[in-house]
Amino acid sequence: MRIIQATLEHLDLIAPLFVRYREFYGELPYPDSSKAFLEKRLRRKESVIYLALSDEDDTKLLGFCQLYPSFSSLSLKRVWILNDIFVAEEARRQLVADHLIKTAKKMAKETQAVRMRVSTSSNNEAAQKTYESIGFREDKQFKNYILPIG
Repeated sequence: MRIIQATLEHLDLIAPLFVRYREFYGELPYPDSSKAFLEKRLRRKESVIYLALSDEDDTKLLGFCQLYPSFSSLSLKRVWILNDIFVAEEARRQLVADHLIKTAKKMAKETQAVRMRVSTSSNNEAAQKTYESIGFREDKQFKNYILPIG
């Protein structure tokens, strides 16, 4: 498996798996809107997307992760939010997520980030175990809240 950073040239490769990711979390597919969303992120350099590609076939996407930059006012440093990570069903149990996260962690270190943050649904035990095995810890200092808009 090879991990690469996505560019606009990879848009057609990423979009179908991104749609499957959204469906996994109960969202409607909206393939055109999903592709347009990814295109904006890449074009505006608003996110970093890593792709896990098969060694045998460069057009076979095993998984992806997307990170958004943020900052910590308390530590006066950059924070990376690992907002999206998904592994194709047929590629699960091949450590794809581990390789993607390790690459993201390397990038976070190179950009002098103080930490990476990740969230997952409270019932996604497989993801929770993966995150914990890599070194993520549950945040006991801060409780997170959301405010839906609209």
